[in-house]
Amino acid sequence: MRLRVRGPEGMTQVNLDDDATWTDLKHEISQRTDTPDFDLKYGYPPKPFNTESIDGATKLSDLPIKLDGEQLIVMPRNLQAQLSSPMSNSHPPPQSVKGLPSQNQVSPPQHQSGDFPDQQLSLQRSKKKAVDIESEPPEIPVPSLDGVMVLRVMPDDNSCMFRALSSAVLGSALDGMTELRSVVAQTIQAEPDLYTKGLLEKEPADYCKWIQREESWGGGIELSILSQHFDIEICSLNVQDLRVDKFNEGRPTRCIVVYSGIHYDVCAVTPYAGADPDFDRKVFDIVRTGDEEMDGGALEAARELCKVLQGLHYFTDTHGFDISCGQCGQSGKGQQWAVEHAKTTGHSSFTEPDA
Repeated sequence: MRLRVRGPEGMTQVNLDDDATWTDLKHEISQRTDTPDFDLKYGYPPKPFNTESIDGATKLSDLPIKLDGEQLIVMPRNLQAQLSSPMSNSHPPPQSVKGLPSQNQVSPPQHQSGDFPDQQLSLQRSKKKAVDIESEPPEIPVPSLDGVMVLRVMPDDNSCMFRALSSAVLGSALDGMTELRSVVAQTIQAEPDLYTKGLLEKEPADYCKWIQREESWGGGIELSILSQHFDIEICSLNVQDLRVDKFNEGRPTRCIVVYSGIHYDVCAVTPYAGADPDFDRKVFDIVRTGDEEMDGGALEAARELCKVLQGLHYFTDTHGFDISCGQCGQSGKGQQWAVEHAKTTGHSSFTEPDA
């Protein structure tokens, strides 16, 4: 029996024996989504699955709903309690909220724009980081793809995630940004049962207006939506810990973005070092056989590239990095200092100083 489960990290697949029980299914979902207590929805439009009324020993094959091939949506029961806690306005670290992909994104430990907890704040990373990489770009040979893996650095303009993805799936880092933001807004409006105020941390209508502004950061929610819209697997590689987060996993093609704490870039295979970016290849075919998958070595090369970037300290540690206020010049350490400074002063523009 095979099911698709949409949980905190996007879509995952669950395989169970034909004689599996309801307890087996709940255990498997809990393990794969890291969500201990949840309700479920199924079908389209999503309908509630009355989980409380099902005995744990009941065989899945005896349920009135045919689960083989079904898609289930995980609805964490503790999400609203966490969001309504006395500290909810301080935006707790994303790994403490085990829901669907949240604004504080991408999967445990979730990463994206949301690692900097208030997206109304503007944070510019050290300019030296991008300059160093662009002046001496690292490259990893990918013999099976007849080229080398390189990092295509996106501008620091709050649209880096949209630029990175647009350059991969649409072939342009500029022209597709407005289109991608519009796709996100339309999807949220079309699925109100899934994209709720609790998940978005804003009223859905407000979120849709906000995400279409060019200064608004994109992250986990957006990667999840866009991966399904383009029917592609998006791999997000975290430079700081080399974690790989996959959105819409299991599709026949993938692209690879690189997350460095407060910024996204995109991986590309180019025929040779210094080749014109027009010759880049950013979408890679995947052949799966059993538990094995082959993409010509693209993901492994991207990991090796991120190891090099890690050694060059091409990431921002949002919990302990130096940061200064662009409006008054005061400085501190880490995202929490910036949040507290913003609360007390109303200032919203921050910069990571050059090392």
